[in-house]
Amino acid sequence: MLANLLKIFIPTVLSFIIGLAITPIATHFFYKYKMWKKVSRNITTGSEFQKIHNEAEELKTPRVGGIIIWVSVLFTTVIFYLISIILPNSPLALKMNFLSRNQTLIPFFTLLAGSLIGLWDDLIQIFGHGKFAHDDKKWRIWKSLLIVILSFLIAIWFFYKLGMNSIHIPFGGYLNLGILFIPFFIMVALATFSGGVIDGIDGLSGGVLGAIFTAYAVIAFTSNQIDIATFSGVIAGATLAFLWFNIPPARFYMGETGMMGLTLTLATIAFLTDSVLILPIVAFPLVISSASVILQLLSKKWRGGKKIFKLSPIHHHFEALGWPSYKVTMRFWVLSIMFAIIGIILAVISH
Repeated sequence: MLANLLKIFIPTVLSFIIGLAITPIATHFFYKYKMWKKVSRNITTGSEFQKIHNEAEELKTPRVGGIIIWVSVLFTTVIFYLISIILPNSPLALKMNFLSRNQTLIPFFTLLAGSLIGLWDDLIQIFGHGKFAHDDKKWRIWKSLLIVILSFLIAIWFFYKLGMNSIHIPFGGYLNLGILFIPFFIMVALATFSGGVIDGIDGLSGGVLGAIFTAYAVIAFTSNQIDIATFSGVIAGATLAFLWFNIPPARFYMGETGMMGLTLTLATIAFLTDSVLILPIVAFPLVISSASVILQLLSKKWRGGKKIFKLSPIHHHFEALGWPSYKVTMRFWVLSIMFAIIGIILAVISH
């Protein structure tokens, strides 16, 4: 038990330290090359959004801060893997390596692949020209297609290599989906990715995702999936290092290179820990952010332009009501912690 706890704790702390250490270098690079959006969202949004939004701040704040997260995870993972290679006869070195084929290889690949695709998206919006650089609807469709392709490849691996074709129903055993497991995985990945709209206020996404990945570290630990628990802890540590510099006033935003990699990895870990139906509870802030956008669009389409919220996603609605952004952020943190705890309890007692 103590050895497993140390295996989780040490890499998690190292990831946090690496994140803090590389941030000054990364920040210098971000600002030197002006890695922020060149077109404000105020062009495509209404007056309500312009009232609460600081255009000058957005156009001078880098949007690729998620690099700090996945690079920290990459360094931490590689360090412990190399130690196990250099010291093959050391039980301690082998024990500390958490990159395993059956538990963490796929989440590790998902994080890197999703983050690199997200980085490409960020760079298009930073240095590109034309409609794609404005994140228009056509580009969002192409981006969703890329998510579908990546999710399909991961689902194929799960189905054919790992033999995974069922999902756990809390308090109800397992539901065999057969080949339908593949489209179900894609649907969950897309739904989780849609929660990335939460990256809209200083400190919001970092705090929420830090709580979510911490919850999955605990869930994996209780299932004796120590490598997944460690990997989730490492992501949480790196995310908290990002958050250290993302609290108001944000030194940078997470961007798609952070949100895409983290949300897709989150969906993957949820399947690996047999807790995919617990995911909407653990990640409730992501769910309500995504749902608020969908409901707003449907309401405007089917109710003659009438809106449910002053603004969507829902965190901007609260800002439009007069809540200071820091109050919105901190209350979302509270919700994240509360639902993370609820999710952990349900995951533990439902198996």
